[in-house]
Amino acid sequence: MNLSHRVPSRLLKSTTNLTISSHDVNHSSAVSSVIMPPCSRPLRRAVIFLAAISISIFVLHRSLDSLDVVSASSSSSIFSRIFPSYDSFQSLELEEPKLEDVLRRAATRDNTVILTTLNEAWSSPGSVIDLFFESFRIGQGTTTLLNHLVIIALDSKAYTRCRELHKHCFSLETEGVDFSGKEAYFMTRSYLKMMWRRIDFLRSVLELGYNFVFTDADVMWFRNPFTRFYRYADFQIACDHYLGRSNDLENRPNGGFSFVRSNNRTILFYKYWYASRIRYSGYHDQDVLNFIKREPFLVRIGLRIRFLNTAYFGGLCEPSKDMNLVRTMHANCCFGMESKLHDLRIMLQDWRDFMALPLHLKQESGFSWRVPQNCSLDSLRRYDESMDEEESEPPGESQE
Repeated sequence: MNLSHRVPSRLLKSTTNLTISSHDVNHSSAVSSVIMPPCSRPLRRAVIFLAAISISIFVLHRSLDSLDVVSASSSSSIFSRIFPSYDSFQSLELEEPKLEDVLRRAATRDNTVILTTLNEAWSSPGSVIDLFFESFRIGQGTTTLLNHLVIIALDSKAYTRCRELHKHCFSLETEGVDFSGKEAYFMTRSYLKMMWRRIDFLRSVLELGYNFVFTDADVMWFRNPFTRFYRYADFQIACDHYLGRSNDLENRPNGGFSFVRSNNRTILFYKYWYASRIRYSGYHDQDVLNFIKREPFLVRIGLRIRFLNTAYFGGLCEPSKDMNLVRTMHANCCFGMESKLHDLRIMLQDWRDFMALPLHLKQESGFSWRVPQNCSLDSLRRYDESMDEEESEPPGESQE
């Protein structure tokens, strides 16, 4: 029978409370706290707030995903409106690295880097820079040397191309001088500015405490050259013509390949070399080096010069005769881009053919270069003859 119809509600409530066990009291309290907590309204507010936050994050995430299909300019503007500091952050991210940072990342343990310069004419796809990289890939023990190569871009297009190909790039644009657009032909005004800018830049590398191998990009690297450098020389340079002794000042140096150690002597030497361009106006760095290599100043500072044997460091002027010994080959004594590319491609193929030979055939040394072909040595002789009348002192003889 339902007691609520027979007993007053107050009495029923008090009687019920008296007869419920302590266990039931605890259970009833727990159930009541879940069903009707005293803070239920604040809790609902918290749940609603968290839900609103979750929805906002979801919407923002979807918005970010949609930015992938938006153009770069509209993407930047959207971020700029949402995050006003985005533009300043982007400019910091795209800032060109400092020279010292680039050198530090590329250097060996003894602070040595490999340097080459690049302009637009030599950086286009299929041009000199691609052949340069290919030589490292097919050479013996040369692939890892790319980790220490820094490309010095002389114009914006060369820098962009470098960033596509390589991880160590530095932009060295010269105010008022445009090295881009076409080949800087030998001995033109643009060529001379480019060569002297290079000398001044190399001095700054030495002042930062880095040794360097400088290589033109038309020097093909077939073996690691470091084992053939002189241990105690300050300044070592390749030759157009090598006369048989590394300390003979009559050797004809070529500025396209050198190894220089950073010390006070070499820093003073590069400053002196660069300053000498004023005395020998109209001459490029290689000619001026020929003029100053006998001057007392170099003796006074104690500069130790060595010339590199063309048996190891050859070129089209004087090719290495034994392919078992060659370290590098330079497309020197060559004028015109098409001629240079033609002979460089043949040079690389000659190396591939040589490396494919059995060991006993390699050791017979009967295999030789098929270059020069389009790179005419006669054109170099005609240039030398035209310059002889103007030089303050004649160049060294081309002899063994």
